Amino acid sequence: MTQLQYKGTGSANGRTGSRYWRGKTAYLGVLPFLLVSGLFLLYPTWNVASGAFQDNYGKFSTQVLKEVFNSDIARKAFTNSLEISAKTALAGAILGALFAWALVNGKTGGYFYRVSVALSSVLAQFGGVMLTFAFLATFGFNGLIANIAVKYAPDTFLADASWLYGKFGISVLYTFFQIPLMVLVFLPTLENLKPQWREASDALGGKAYEYWLRIGIPILTPSFAGAALLLFVNSFSAYATAATLINLSDFLTPLQIATALTSETGGANPAEAKVLSFYMVIVVVIAMTLYSLLRRRVSKWEDRR
Repeated sequence: MTQLQYKGTGSANGRTGSRYWRGKTAYLGVLPFLLVSGLFLLYPTWNVASGAFQDNYGKFSTQVLKEVFNSDIARKAFTNSLEISAKTALAGAILGALFAWALVNGKTGGYFYRVSVALSSVLAQFGGVMLTFAFLATFGFNGLIANIAVKYAPDTFLADASWLYGKFGISVLYTFFQIPLMVLVFLPTLENLKPQWREASDALGGKAYEYWLRIGIPILTPSFAGAALLLFVNSFSAYATAATLINLSDFLTPLQIATALTSETGGANPAEAKVLSFYMVIVVVIAMTLYSLLRRRVSKWEDRR
């Protein structure tokens, strides 16, 4: 009797209280994340992808898709978005990597290190209206630096605040929050560089440039490229900073999307907004796929350490 009861209960039968169900309950904590991801990421993405092949009446059509693709205004805005994103990603990646390298060479865990990481965490999220207001109050017309430059250096570009309202100004603002993001992303990779590798290179008579060419750069390149792609996507999808600084609906693709959705003159075109978003999604998917492949390669290297 005891033997029969033992065979019919417990983990062998998979009933309540068994090890099978105890293992599955650990996944319950992931359900809220999956729910939020589905509502605010997967569903909007599917809505954009499917809506790009529909007109404003919900009927299947590729007319809007072709019109946007052949539109000179849409192409110009898309080119501006790609150009600014690429430039700010490269500038932010280089400057952020240098700053992260300075932190690694200092006292890890020291006061300056902890303060710098904390500031990077804050400044990486410092965008939109706050960032625009800060730059306008500093470099804009009647700003602090502009007033000082007008008085003491009227021939410099700082005395004329018009640079802030074009491609260069947007690029400067975007780079401002790209640098701390690069520090946070790239710092762990630099910390994983073994000092024994440099010591071994020096012991074998290798020069500093030989160490970087043969060991340092090959190891850091995948992580650097992956972080640069992440910065590119971060800049490519930014909206609030450009919207509060430049009042031109055809300057960047995110601004065009907002105009197509919230036109005050009765020219709202949701189908156009979905098509523009669909083209942006394609670029983001390509960039994040490359980022995922690079991160997989970096993870393999980190696992072999």
